[in-house]
Amino acid sequence: MGTIQRRIYLCSQDPRRRELLKQIGINFEVLLLRCDPRRSSDVNETPLHDESAEVYVRRLCQEKVRAGSESLRLRNLPLFPVLAAETVLVFNGQILRKPVNANQAADMLRQLSGHEHQVLSAVAVALGNRTEVALSVSKVRFAKLSEDRISRYLRSGEYAGKAGAYAMQGLAGAFVEHLAGSYSGVMGLPLSETVELLQRFDYPTP
Repeated sequence: MGTIQRRIYLCSQDPRRRELLKQIGINFEVLLLRCDPRRSSDVNETPLHDESAEVYVRRLCQEKVRAGSESLRLRNLPLFPVLAAETVLVFNGQILRKPVNANQAADMLRQLSGHEHQVLSAVAVALGNRTEVALSVSKVRFAKLSEDRISRYLRSGEYAGKAGAYAMQGLAGAFVEHLAGSYSGVMGLPLSETVELLQRFDYPTP
């Protein structure tokens, strides 16, 4: 009988997070939070009344990693660390979520144009009854965007499914005039904080 290779479970289907973990040589398996009658209700991603962006992103990340741990237990999988991450974009104190259409995406880009916004990326690791959470806060400043430039970007369709209507590693990377913080955090998984948390669980990291 072969030895089970040590790994972590990733509670995310985001391809960018998978790429970042591969980049630093972390062996992982995607843990889908499938609907299961034995599991408690799914994670509610609606911000609570008067909940700050920092509290919100930490709470959501913790709820996702706990849901992942519960799924691990119910499916009787080998016990390894479970990792979840959550990223939000904040402008003028307001969380910018994923646009529902091109018009809403255009409005978001007009808000961000020529201004600075924050990207908060939380990461949580759980093993058994123990959970550790870390937060990365980055500041991103956009160049002034003309209507023509916004229209050309929207025609690419890249805004779909992106908080704030953009992804740093895509075409909109050309909009970024200045970044102070974590590039990987803006992508969705702050690698420095991720490695620090995994080390607390004695998981081998680079």
